[in-house]
Amino acid sequence: MSGIANPYRYQYETVAASQTAQVLGGTGAVGDYLHRIIITTSAAATSTVTLIDGATSIPLHAAGGAGALGAESLEMNMASVSGSWKITTGAGCTVIAAGIFSA
Repeated sequence: MSGIANPYRYQYETVAASQTAQVLGGTGAVGDYLHRIIITTSAAATSTVTLIDGATSIPLHAAGGAGALGAESLEMNMASVSGSWKITTGAGCTVIAAGIFSA
């Protein structure tokens, strides 16, 4: 057994459709760890997802006319550099984010 008490202490947070810059965790902070994002698309035409690190926007999922519906998992494995992680979703998708976020 290793000396690590609980290496898999990932939290998760859900982000509903049509959310703007929802903070992951209670307050979020520099150094928060984002392990994975699961995007569930219900309407491809409005299924945008943007990940935000402080002031830096990272488009993850673009809306498309006839895209696939369902879920996709994106491995992230990133620590926040300039602020709390935030997610913006379009009307056609939801997100589950897993990681270690500040309370």
